[in-house]
Amino acid sequence: MSGRVYRLHSTLELPLEDLQDHFASDPELPEGVEDVDITRRNNTLILKAVSNDESIGKYTPTAQLKASVSETRVYEEEPPRTGGGWMQEEEEEIPSELVEFACFKGDRETVLQNTALQYPMFLVLREIALLSEKGTLTAITEIDNELRAHRIVEGEERPASVEVVETPDRNSEKGGVEWRDNKFIS
Repeated sequence: MSGRVYRLHSTLELPLEDLQDHFASDPELPEGVEDVDITRRNNTLILKAVSNDESIGKYTPTAQLKASVSETRVYEEEPPRTGGGWMQEEEEEIPSELVEFACFKGDRETVLQNTALQYPMFLVLREIALLSEKGTLTAITEIDNELRAHRIVEGEERPASVEVVETPDRNSEKGGVEWRDNKFIS
C-alpha cells in the first residue's frame, strides 16, 4: 500500500494502559506492517513500524509515532461544591489515582517520523485516534492519486474535505494549506 501524508496535526491523549491493551489484543495492522515495536525512554513513547517487506533494509529507519507520557490525577467522582465556609471540620478525601497518558501532540514531523511505511503508520495513528476520548487528529493524505481529508475529534470521525483553490494574488512560494470551516484550503 502506497500513500503519502502531507499535513498532520494531533492533540490526542489516551491512557497509556488503553494503548498497551490495544496492541496486546493483536490488532489488524495495515499492509506492509508486520508488527509495532513499542519502546519507552523516560517520558517518551515510540511506536515503530516493523516491516514485513524484505526489500526494506535492516538499517532503513521505518516510520514511527512519537508520544510524550505524562501523569494526570483522575478523580472517581466530581468534588462536592461547598457553600463558601472558610473552615470545614473534616474534609473528605475524594478517591483518585494517578494515570499515565500517551500524548500524541504536534505536527507531522513531531508525531509521525521517517518516510518508510509512513502511510501505514498514519493508519495506525488513525486507529489510536478512534480509541482516544480526548483531542483531535486532522490530516491530508494521498492514496491512489486522490487527496483525502481526515478529522477525528474525541474518538469520533467527523466530516472533512480538501478544497484546492487558486488565488491570483498569492505568491507560489507562499502557497500553503490552511484549515478553515472544517476543511483544508490550499
